[in-house]
Amino acid sequence: MQKKNNFNKDNQKQKPQKGRKTQNNSPAKQFKKSSSPKSRNGSAKKYRKSFNELPVKISFLGGLNEVGKNMTLYEYKDDMFLVDCGLAFPDPEMLGVDLVIPDFTYVEKNADKIKGIVITHGHEDHIGGLAYLLKTANIPVYGTKLTIGLIQGKLKEHGILSSAKLHEIAPGDEIKLGGFTVEAIHVNHSIPDAIALAIKCEGGTIVQTGDFKIDSTPIDGGMIDLSRFAQLGDEGVLALLSDSTNAERPGYTESERKVGESFEVLFRKAGKGRIIVATFASNIHRVQQIINVASSLGRKVAIIGRSLENVVNISAQLGYLNIPENVLINADLINKYPAENIVIITTGSQGEPMSALSRMAFSDHKKVEICPNDYVIISATPIPGNEKTVGKVVNELLKLGAQVIYEKMYDVHVSGHACQEELKLIMGLVKPKYFIPVHGEQKHLRKHAAIAEGMGIPKENIFIADNGYVAEMTGKSIKSGAPVPAGKVFVDGYGVGDVGSVVLRDRKHLGQDGIIVVTASVDYETGQLIAGPEVVSRGFVYVKEAEELIAQARKVAEKALENCYYSNISDINAIKNKVRDAVSHFVYEKTKRSPMILPIIMEV
Repeated sequence: MQKKNNFNKDNQKQKPQKGRKTQNNSPAKQFKKSSSPKSRNGSAKKYRKSFNELPVKISFLGGLNEVGKNMTLYEYKDDMFLVDCGLAFPDPEMLGVDLVIPDFTYVEKNADKIKGIVITHGHEDHIGGLAYLLKTANIPVYGTKLTIGLIQGKLKEHGILSSAKLHEIAPGDEIKLGGFTVEAIHVNHSIPDAIALAIKCEGGTIVQTGDFKIDSTPIDGGMIDLSRFAQLGDEGVLALLSDSTNAERPGYTESERKVGESFEVLFRKAGKGRIIVATFASNIHRVQQIINVASSLGRKVAIIGRSLENVVNISAQLGYLNIPENVLINADLINKYPAENIVIITTGSQGEPMSALSRMAFSDHKKVEICPNDYVIISATPIPGNEKTVGKVVNELLKLGAQVIYEKMYDVHVSGHACQEELKLIMGLVKPKYFIPVHGEQKHLRKHAAIAEGMGIPKENIFIADNGYVAEMTGKSIKSGAPVPAGKVFVDGYGVGDVGSVVLRDRKHLGQDGIIVVTASVDYETGQLIAGPEVVSRGFVYVKEAEELIAQARKVAEKALENCYYSNISDINAIKNKVRDAVSHFVYEKTKRSPMILPIIMEV
């Protein structure tokens, strides 16, 4: 079943050195093709003999009890390696924050022991934090062809591509990372070139699925390598770490081809209307199907959205997108064609405020103005927490007269993650001694654990972790080790980690109640008031309508400054505190509001 797709065949032709380096400064080759099943079974016996020796340690640095910033550290003896380095998008209360990445403290501390980082696929929640990590620790990176291509684009943006050590691998390759041998296994997901990992060391074999589903009719023609999972199960697997995203959903995940069939029907229903399809930027299979249907109906296709344009360009260059000649047009030319001849593929399926679809909905897009005959298809299901923002965009599109197809109205989206029956199948094939559910919120992890228990895995052999947990396992037991640093690091513009909980609390405070600034000048030696105080408010009250309140606040501040002078308080910080307390107490008494009070006292 393995290597039936053209990509794998192409890679085999291109790899006389058994694995290609994508940078000239990459270290010596460290991986090879997997051995035959016979030799694999022999090595499995070696693992079984040493099951009861030193523990294999797995540190969870991100991706548990959350959706995003996946990062896992494996350790055996003195060797370590990482799997994935993703980001998460900020929650609404993370005011002003652009991105959230894992805490790299433990990685930086052990950088000399870490032999590499293996990336399972090219989604943001698995590669988005990599550029920030490589700036602090230049670790060799291993990934499949498309994954490395997407990583190169990100590293180029950050100006560190030339120094990165990137290695391209294919399903079936084995990477030697110190005492670990890591084998790549082809799986299906909503992006091409996704892999699971079989991680082998003297302590045993661990299988980490990455994000996956079982698609019998995948767009790229390569079905998940179930036979390899079964072989590993026969050889003996110490632990299975499996994707829990859809653990609450019964049955099987639909094939991506189902969406293509829906597009065919919907595009014909659109008649002479202009078609706009919003989808995830990284869902290349979805983009390919949209292009295929558009081309068959004689429509031109325009790509709108920076992230989508980048992914489409890279995918087309690497051969993962087949775009017929003269189908793709520049977004600037949209209005030169009749509406019935156009399909626009855009970002914004999650209602992101700055996305292309959101700006179209609020009449703020430079190139696309929504018209009454537009036919908008939102080809995604809202991520938990995004339902309101998606609903808001849908409502605005409807107000402008567009017809909107969204959520469960038609089969315009299928998940890239396995449902319960697929999770059971992988579990049954791998037959692990220990089970660790990963990638999901607590409800997903708990449900997946219950499925494992129902499959016959003893409860004491199931380990439900959290970020910062360390699982230590031998052939005899699995237990928690000493926790490691693992938290959220906020990226705000160019700042990484300079926005913490205190800053976010202040931003929330400012957003809720506003700010009052009190300025005054006092004598450097005596502390006597020389000028002021002046009181200015922002986001608290409209000054023209509250002149009396501001005048009273000024008198309260003046009295506080005079009290400091008569009490011989000359320390500037002590004076600021007295003014802050006095004005804060007065304002709350009058308004029952608590704006931030910021005294600025200048010594003259």
